[in-house]
Amino acid sequence: MSRRDVFDAVVIGAGVVGTAAALGLARDGLHVALVEASEPPRWRVDEPDLRVYAFAPDNAAQLDALGVWREVQVGRVQPYRSMRVWDAAGGAELAFHADAFGRRELGWIVEHSLLVDRLWQAVATEGIDRYCPDRVVGFSQDEQAASIELESGLRLRARLVVAADGAASPMRTLAGIAAPPHAYGQSGLVAYVETEQPHEATCWQRFLPGGPVAVLPFVDPPGAVRKGHRSSIVWTLPDGESARLLEAGDAEFLGAFEQALGGRLGRAVTVSRRASFPLARQLAERPVAGRLVLVGDAAHVVHPLAGQGVNLGLRDVGRLRAALAGGQVREPASLEARLSRWGRECRSENALAAYSFDGLNRLFSNDALVPTLLRGPLLGIAGRLPMLSHALWRHAAGL
Repeated sequence: MSRRDVFDAVVIGAGVVGTAAALGLARDGLHVALVEASEPPRWRVDEPDLRVYAFAPDNAAQLDALGVWREVQVGRVQPYRSMRVWDAAGGAELAFHADAFGRRELGWIVEHSLLVDRLWQAVATEGIDRYCPDRVVGFSQDEQAASIELESGLRLRARLVVAADGAASPMRTLAGIAAPPHAYGQSGLVAYVETEQPHEATCWQRFLPGGPVAVLPFVDPPGAVRKGHRSSIVWTLPDGESARLLEAGDAEFLGAFEQALGGRLGRAVTVSRRASFPLARQLAERPVAGRLVLVGDAAHVVHPLAGQGVNLGLRDVGRLRAALAGGQVREPASLEARLSRWGRECRSENALAAYSFDGLNRLFSNDALVPTLLRGPLLGIAGRLPMLSHALWRHAAGL
């Protein structure tokens, strides 16, 4: 079967970045289709998602403009007002406070499944053609349009194809774009913990030789007696240690966590179920191939120590919408040049982020003498220079 009409854009993948891209392009007046292998499950308030994001102000504004952010806030978000970063080897800490930037908060901690659910529901009311469940099995393009063959037998034609289908991106493979991964030999262990001391609406991060442990404030569970003691943790560990602690009993795990955080939040009282995922850096050799563009994890995967993964992906979408403003996807003469400029800008920004986080991980995640002597003073210097700390935060916030 074949669709005779040509879509302005077909988006592959209905995660956070893919649904935001489909919704944004449709709101910009384009005829959009969205292809997804399986419908996302509905978010449930009684089942906190272990996968959370430190959501930046620029991307909250992007979702607000799409009419989605308010629905996310109605669900469950935790504002954070401060960030405190220090090294286990000693030295001063680097701290950011919302008051210093004239803001109520620095950002928000948000569950992945909640974002996807609210964006998917918005897509359902926007007149976007959804092909779900379905998946891409063939791809080709010519001077007029791209052709997408679906597993169901349908063939779609589009002026632009946006691949937002994850780090293992089948679309990237079909287009012949290489993206060699660089494994860190580390895993990210995630869970929810309740601590003796309150989290103070603060993101805490302590660097250790095996990798940083990050503690992100989270909304209290229903009926909680003590307020402000529940946090999400993202603990970077060598693969073997992560596997051991994943299977450890609760008491052993909580004891190891208390030690890793240096007792900063007192005794760790409870822990949820746990999960872990391998960490790697991955950059596509190019984010544009003719009428195909790669966004989000399909284009770049970065170390989670700065919490920038989904933020970078949504910024890809914002830049793409700006590049196509005024329906430029329908102008063949200018589309190639616009996508080329978009690709250069995104590649530059995302490569800089990926290698910067890589460098920070190398500097802080080891116990060699010279890096150990440098780390604490470097954090202290950044903390004592308001202009520098302000610039660092504004860059991370996309402002």
